[in-house]
Amino acid sequence: MTGTPLTIAVGFDGSPDAEAAVRWAATLAAGTGADLVAVHAVGLLEHAGIDGRATAHRQTVERIADAAGVDPGRVTWSVVDGDPCSAMLRVAGEHPEIGLLVVGSRGAGRHHGSVLGSTSLELAERSHVPVTIVPTGRA
Repeated sequence: MTGTPLTIAVGFDGSPDAEAAVRWAATLAAGTGADLVAVHAVGLLEHAGIDGRATAHRQTVERIADAAGVDPGRVTWSVVDGDPCSAMLRVAGEHPEIGLLVVGSRGAGRHHGSVLGSTSLELAERSHVPVTIVPTGRA
């Protein structure tokens, strides 16, 4: 990726860990001039219009990126069908400019007592792109 700024994809489900991941990724993007792609995986409820979280989630990501100093033109919101890990892997596969995936250590479906959530663990095992897992409580 010589000469081309890195594109960072960050998963966002609205959880506190995902917000920390977005803050971390946005700070890196602002410091390196990278583009930022926020990936939100959706299931059947959101597609049916029963769950309207995607719009609120987008606004949260945009607010965090703006606070970190990322140019709004460098932030992309991507809503992808399926489970979070598959969504992140699909986005990385479809966009060869993505050189880093960022997720929180645990998401909205967190299970107490586990250090890593199923998505972060599976992503670390399956990704061909480097993965950063932002620890709980980190910004």
